[in-house]
Amino acid sequence: MVSIRSDWNKCFKIDPRKFEGYLLIAAAAFCYGASAALGKAVFNGSQWVRGAGIDPLILSQTRSTFALLVLVPILLTARGPEVLKASRRTLLMCLAMGVLGVCGANFFYYYAIAKSTVATAITVQYTAPVWVYAYSVMARGQRATWLRSAAVLLAFLGCGLVALTGPESQFRTSTIGILAALGAALSYSFYNVIGADLLARSSRWIVLFYTLLAATVFWLVVNPPWRVVAQHYSGREWLFLFGFAMVSMLIPFALYLGGLRLLDPTSAIVTSCLEPVFASLLAASFVGERLSSWQILGIALVLSQSVVIQLPQQDH
Repeated sequence: MVSIRSDWNKCFKIDPRKFEGYLLIAAAAFCYGASAALGKAVFNGSQWVRGAGIDPLILSQTRSTFALLVLVPILLTARGPEVLKASRRTLLMCLAMGVLGVCGANFFYYYAIAKSTVATAITVQYTAPVWVYAYSVMARGQRATWLRSAAVLLAFLGCGLVALTGPESQFRTSTIGILAALGAALSYSFYNVIGADLLARSSRWIVLFYTLLAATVFWLVVNPPWRVVAQHYSGREWLFLFGFAMVSMLIPFALYLGGLRLLDPTSAIVTSCLEPVFASLLAASFVGERLSSWQILGIALVLSQSVVIQLPQQDH
């Protein structure tokens, strides 16, 4: 009992670097949540763009491509060509992170939605904190504590309530849909674990650039440029895709990597569970969706885990 009370008292003495990490991850989660609400507004029939005509594959592809095209001149102007120097090991790890992590998470998530529902995809995808925590404990020797275990559990339960109890939410079981959502969870977990390793040896700008480069090249192979041009998107649609890439990829990815270099993978991925919370709150505010009492409870659980995961761990 004394130990528990001591942990809570230490909450207000959190390491400033870690607190900065939590804020960066939370800011990234807000951007991801905002992009989800924006995407939903468009695909629900916004008059501004022909949302239903934008293929989810192209949406994923242009996120990486436009983000890379904007990042390159910024990096070269601000830091010079030397900022892109990287070892072979770093390049290979960025390749794996870009293809298996970023592209894998995007592809499996959208495929899960196509084969099941958004609620199903989100709920299964956000088992990712469980996988990262289990990996950290079993493979890396991280000590399992009641605080971290509680944070992971609250994150999972909260995301489930937010995704499954809304007025328009439904959980439809489909073997292929569940497997795809699980693939998204594992890809997202891999992205966090390998990202933390990369950031321990390289700057976040190197990781950001080469990960986006790997993702962009991968999508160009899967879906060549002439197929994208053949969609005959309007100027407004291209403008939407560009803006969406900034809000849903470049800005939050840079913020997330900034936070991940200050935190361990478990803390980062648990804090990222704020994304569906922000998405639901923004959808309720601007898209006209109502929040159920169960969703409000889920939001409270996710917010509580954001506090719990910050509590300092005692060493024994």
